[in-house]
Parts: sequence; structure tokens; C-alpha cells
Amino acid sequence: MPFGIDKLHLVDETPLQYLPEISKLLDIELYIKRDDMTPWGAGGNKLRKLEYLIKDALDKGATTILTIGGAQTNHGRLTAAVATKYGMKCIIAAIDDYPGEVSANILLDRIMGAEVVLKQSDGRSESIQFDELCAEIIKGREAKGEIVYYIPMGGSNALGALGYYDAAIELARQAKEKGLEEARVISAVGSMGTYLGLLLGLKNEGAHLSLTGIAISPFGETKEKRIVEYLSEVITQFNINTALNREDMDIEKGYTRGAYNNPDYKVREAIYLMARKEAILLDPCYTGKAFAGLIDMIKEGKIKKGENIIFIHTGGLPGLYTKHHRVEFENELLDGVKVML
Repeated sequence: MPFGIDKLHLVDETPLQYLPEISKLLDIELYIKRDDMTPWGAGGNKLRKLEYLIKDALDKGATTILTIGGAQTNHGRLTAAVATKYGMKCIIAAIDDYPGEVSANILLDRIMGAEVVLKQSDGRSESIQFDELCAEIIKGREAKGEIVYYIPMGGSNALGALGYYDAAIELARQAKEKGLEEARVISAVGSMGTYLGLLLGLKNEGAHLSLTGIAISPFGETKEKRIVEYLSEVITQFNINTALNREDMDIEKGYTRGAYNNPDYKVREAIYLMARKEAILLDPCYTGKAFAGLIDMIKEGKIKKGENIIFIHTGGLPGLYTKHHRVEFENELLDGVKVML
């Protein structure tokens, strides 16, 4: 564990696998880091962050974990999983509409005993609305004697970033064993903790792997400001001796498809390709969108023919079952369903 910070042990080493069929098809050497194969709550990358965050919550005597995200947050699902595993309650708060059904991550949240609070947006800044909603929830729970531990969206604070600092060390060792010391790592960029943890880990530990992030939602002025602040927070909190700055971050912003978690045909095509060539399921919000971006980068010459690429699979399988994505898949796939009477 870096910097002497204690953590729980939730994640064993995940595989680094070669994808022969897609490598041939795309004319690159493509590997995939299977962080979708982490063990609890249907798996995913956020368990690495939660190793640190839930340990801190336990150390502080928390009885309830409160976190935030979209209605179908993968982070919320995994927070619910670890909270229940360690005997704590979990509340997932979202500024979002009710999707019309209890399915996908919301279904899994409830199966694991988490409470899901959905507040329809009133049009003001989402951060202000989240602050007010969380303050109201915390006040109510503390009045009942609960000790509430708050985890930000995606588990993306300085402590949570250490989860992917660890992952960077693990990945660099695996890559070296496969002769991939100078490969390019590609990861989706959402709440930014996974990307920043990888970046700091690779640079600070002297790895030769490069890192490209693919933004999965519009990456404007607010996110530009936040990622610089976030980098500074991690460096300062853990006294990391590094000269890293925004110019060292390679983040592709042109493959968001216009919004966060929006249905998109090119993303579904990328999901079909990975499933039908390698039997690996991507999700339509993060990994599917990032893989669609990777394919576009090859077409545009941003990824060279024959280049060694390591794609981070961050999980998110339940996203395939969210209603607004599922209906699009159903429309495209129903012709292959034969009903015999």
C-alpha cells in the first residue's frame, strides 16, 4: 500500500488479457485489464477506491455510508456492496429522475439493502442541489444517532485515488512480464479518480507506460478546473514529489457522443464487436463509449497500426439493463429472437 495508508483487502490481482481477434481486426496489439472481474457486488473498478474509503469509514466509527451519483451509478452499487459486507447502512443519493422501474443498478442496490434517494433536478447547479440534499440526509440520520460517512461521486477524492495508484503498480508489473513496458494505457474518464490514480502511480513509480483518457461526458471548463484541483489535492495530501501538471494529462474530449450515459449507435456497435469477437461485455456508459472512442482514434491515426494498447475494463455490466439503453438494444436485436408456437 502506498504512503503507509491502511486499506481493506477487497481486490486480488485482476487479469491482463490479450485480445487476438480484435487485435487482428483493428491492426493493433490490444490487451485488456479486467477490473470488471473484481469480486463483490457484480464487480468493477470502484472497489479499488473503496478499499481505502471504507477502511477510513470504519476507523471513524461510521454506521451509515452516504454517496452520490446518477440514478444508475455503478459506484453506488459497489458502495452498497462493501457497506453491507462490513455491517453498515448505505444511502445512494441522486439528482436524477426515477427511470420508471427498479432495474439494473437500482435493483442491485435494493437487493443489497441500500436506500436510493432520487431528487428531480430543479434546474440549479447540480453541486448545490447535491450539497443541500446530502445535508438534509445527514441531519436526519444524525438525529437518529447514526454516524454518517460521506463518499463523493465515483469515490473520487484524494484517498480514493490511491486505489488506482495501487492498480498502476500492479499493471506496470504485469505489462513488464508480457514485454509491454512501453504500451499505451487507455481508460475512460468520468469522475477522474481512476485516471488520476493511474497517472500518479505510473509517473511516480517510474513506469514507462503512457496513459490516455477518453472522456465519457462533456469535458468543459468546470471539469478542467476540477482535474487540476484534484491533482493538487492528491499531491498535497500524500506529499508526492512530482512535477505533474495539466500538460502531462492526455485526455481525449471528442468522443463523448454529446452527453453522459446517452444511448448511441456507435457505442452499441463497439459493444457488439467486443462481445462477438472476444466474449467480453462492455457497458454503454463508460467502457463501451471509451472503446468506441478507441476505434475512432485508430481511424483518425491517433493510435498507430501495430501499437501496443492496454484497455482498462472498469466494469459496469448492469448498465446494459438500464431502461433507456435496453430498449435500444431490444430494437436492434429482436430480429434474432425466434418464438416457436
